Amino acid sequence: MLRRLAAPIAALFLALFASLALAIGVDEPLADPAAEQRAREISRSLRCLVCQNQSIEDSNAALARDLRRIVRERIEAGDSDGQVRAYLVARYGDWVLLNPPFKATTYLLWFAPILLLMFAIGGVMLYYRHLRARARSEVEPAALSAEERGRIKELLSERTGP
Repeated sequence: MLRRLAAPIAALFLALFASLALAIGVDEPLADPAAEQRAREISRSLRCLVCQNQSIEDSNAALARDLRRIVRERIEAGDSDGQVRAYLVARYGDWVLLNPPFKATTYLLWFAPILLLMFAIGGVMLYYRHLRARARSEVEPAALSAEERGRIKELLSERTGP
């Protein structure tokens, strides 16, 4: 029984470790050290679209690996740094840049955190204002008149019986 399971388990482990080895694999560096340095600098300024808070230089995601390959191909083709970034922005939008430009289409990216904070503070202020208004509106009940107190005594005496 154990011998029958050994082969599938071994195949599973090999497949698992092979996929891990491929995921962490090192990119093919460019022959020119200056071009390789340019590729790394550009890769540090581009966002991994899978991880989102990492540059493609730091990410092990398959898409980041593909983007690093594209950066190297564009550099080998003779593109400048700006042309490489423009190529990727044309394909993926300004989101691919770790530091998006300040323009009309990216205002939401820049101002969303501030707007969310302002709405949250405003909501908390409205909530506490509502609580204070509700507390003020809760008026102490008026004192009972002599007639009302007499009626209550009468009802209580009837209830307790003679």
